[in-house]
Amino acid sequence: MTKVELRKIYKERRKQLSAQQIEKFTDCILINFQKIQLPFISYMHTYIASEKLREADTSAIAQYLQFKNPGLIILVPKIDMTSGGMQHIHFHEDTALKYNLNGIGEPVEGKLYDANEIDLALVPLLAFDEKGYRVGYGKGYYDKFLSQCKDDVIKIGISFFEPVRKIEDVNQYDIPLNYCVTPKMVYEFF
Repeated sequence: MTKVELRKIYKERRKQLSAQQIEKFTDCILINFQKIQLPFISYMHTYIASEKLREADTSAIAQYLQFKNPGLIILVPKIDMTSGGMQHIHFHEDTALKYNLNGIGEPVEGKLYDANEIDLALVPLLAFDEKGYRVGYGKGYYDKFLSQCKDDVIKIGISFFEPVRKIEDVNQYDIPLNYCVTPKMVYEFF
């Protein structure tokens, strides 16, 4: 299937999930995430989950990684709608958020970091395939961001659903994940 077809199907599949299913799936994702053998990381990028988009909450994963990596700096995105770029802003418990049109919390202010400093990126997605390619929301923000990261950045997708066999219209700008974590298992792509 194509990205457009998969985007439509998986947006609808997410809408069908109850709040209880989302909570259970998010808990299972955390359990499976903890099975990944990661090196020490100093900087991680994570998205702030949108209830409107029915995304998996990554806050428990971030807390787990902070415990395993003392001094970990957590960065969250702020999208520049005009340039299509993404800023990476230091996030902590006192960070004030402003919600954009998609219901995504973005920091009002904070210290900026470069994409090439990031050791691990949690990547939102709607669907992914057996080779680690993903279908996002269609704006290209994450593909652009990931292309600016250092070569060894660890890219981990978070999905409520298992992979499709193949995304038919993968192109040269699509960057595959290293892992994708679902409620059932961890997929590795190397």
